Amino acid sequence: MEQLLLHLRNLGFTEMESKIMVELATKGQASGYEVAKQLGVSRSNVYAALQRLTQQGYVRCGEGEPARYSVLNPEELATMISGRVQASLAYMESEMPRGGPVSPSFYNVEGDRNVMGALIRQLNMAEQEIVVDMWREEASLLRSELEQAELRGVRLLWAFDGGNAAAASYPVWPSFGKNSQRADGRKFSFVIDRSWCMLGMRYDDGSAQAVVTEHPVLVELLLNHFTQEMVLFELEQDMGAELVERYGERYSKIHSKYVMYDQGDDGEEQAQ
Repeated sequence: MEQLLLHLRNLGFTEMESKIMVELATKGQASGYEVAKQLGVSRSNVYAALQRLTQQGYVRCGEGEPARYSVLNPEELATMISGRVQASLAYMESEMPRGGPVSPSFYNVEGDRNVMGALIRQLNMAEQEIVVDMWREEASLLRSELEQAELRGVRLLWAFDGGNAAAASYPVWPSFGKNSQRADGRKFSFVIDRSWCMLGMRYDDGSAQAVVTEHPVLVELLLNHFTQEMVLFELEQDMGAELVERYGERYSKIHSKYVMYDQGDDGEEQAQ
């Protein structure tokens, strides 16, 4: 019930209107007095809402005394709402003022639903290319959108971690300890049409955070990171044994000397 009321409110109905429509759909038909008594609200509020719904065509008012009301069946209701929403969207798209150029900015997105919603909307608008770097858990949630993009002819470049894939061999930069980070997060990044990007983290408890921007600096950084990661991966696939034979322990130290830190006698962390 709560989910149904939530979606009715998302479609523009007030909480009172939503409850009245569900009550009428449940009973088939009822008087305003009966609806008010069942919902435990004032009759004046119910009659005001019924008048609005009747004027809009979502509810029918029968003859007689007292008047009895009924709501359209679900199919009729969906058709009417869909038509009006589509008409409003088309009008908004054509008539909304288009301002001048806007300087690229960064904005935060909080919550799994908001993060995934923003990402899905952008994936559905992709025209040329999608660059993906994420874990398989998150990739599985976007499988349909990624497949649809490929069917539209969008080029898809991807790197997935987790599942049956081997773990990345590149060391992670450790925290200094002053601002400890949650350890259960999985990083992800998307660059779409080389102009829009999202960089974020999704956690095991279902929460998520992300930064979204069209700033060319971050777009370029993410593309460069993706390219370097994939080039190194392919080099290791082609020359793994030769790299180990030639460099030995030196091979792993090439990475670790840049990201590992020791604590000095005073307790402060120092670069090696």
